[in-house]
Amino acid sequence: MSSLKTRNMMFIAMYAAILSILAQVTIPLPLVPITGQTLAVGLFATIIGSRFSTYTILVYLALGTIGLPVFAGFTSGLGIVFGPTGGYLFGFIPAAFLTGYWLERKGFTTPHAIGANLLGMVITLAFGMAWLKFVASISWNAAFMTGFMPFLPVGILKAIIAAYLGILIRKRLLSARLLPSTL
Repeated sequence: MSSLKTRNMMFIAMYAAILSILAQVTIPLPLVPITGQTLAVGLFATIIGSRFSTYTILVYLALGTIGLPVFAGFTSGLGIVFGPTGGYLFGFIPAAFLTGYWLERKGFTTPHAIGANLLGMVITLAFGMAWLKFVASISWNAAFMTGFMPFLPVGILKAIIAAYLGILIRKRLLSARLLPSTL
C-alpha cells in the first residue's frame, strides 16, 4: 500500500513538472498571455482522470505560490496567484476535475474527450474573465472582450488537441501498464 501511494505521488509530481514546462510556452498579449498551461490541464484530465489531474493542479499551484517559477514566463508568488491571471489558475482546478469526471462517467473516447475539454476550456475562461473583472476593476463587457473572447478560438483548438492527444497517450500508457492502478 505504501509503495502505491509513493508511486502515485511521484506520478502527480511528474505531471506537475510537465505542466510547469508547458506553462513556459507563451504568446504574449496585453493583459493575459496565451500559454500551454490550458493545453496541459485538458491533456492531463483526459489521460489520468479527475482525481489525479486535480491533485496535479493543486501541486502545481502550491509550487508557484511558494515561489518556484512554474507559472508562465517563469513567474511565481502571490502576486501572480492574486493578480490579473489568477482566475485562470484557479479555474484549472474545476476544469481538470470536471473534464476528468465527464470522461470517467461517459467513457474515454475521442468524442467525449472533445466535449469534456471544451467544457474545461469554458470553465477556465469563465473563471479567468470573472477574476479579471474584479482585479482589474473593469466592466463585465471589457472583461469578456479581453479575458474571454481573444482566447476562445485558441482555446477550442487546444481543447481538440488535448482530446485527441490525451486519448492516444492514455491508450498507449494503459497498454504499457504505466498508468496508476487506482485510476
